[in-house]
Amino acid sequence: MTDLVITAASVIPGTNAVLDSGVAGEAIAAGKAVFYNAATARWMLSDNNGTGTRAVNGIALNAAAVNQPVSVQKGGDVTIGATLTVGTDYWLSGTPGGICPRADVATGMDPILIGIAKTTTLLSLSLIDVGVTI
Repeated sequence: MTDLVITAASVIPGTNAVLDSGVAGEAIAAGKAVFYNAATARWMLSDNNGTGTRAVNGIALNAAAVNQPVSVQKGGDVTIGATLTVGTDYWLSGTPGGICPRADVATGMDPILIGIAKTTTLLSLSLIDVGVTI
């Protein structure tokens, strides 16, 4: 699987960003896909393999240790801190918090769209989970 290589310091919300915040339930790096665990009231890394939680509610905008504050972008454009291919769609990978191109979503994973590249650095978030496993 070829996940995006994200430079955490380069993750920046766009002017149209839809933001949320809360507390991290585990160590989270900026640029990672996260979900809100309502049972623990904590943000956690999304994971698209047999052992993880297959849900995405946003992208972490800052690094956070366990029980520390984390800002999350839930919509709009984000400078993701990675090199993107314009027009390419990006999906939740099997690596905790990872984002990959569609071609790398494998059998046994859920196709969960994160967004589509508008430029080589700007990802338009479009969080879509149709609830199926391939």
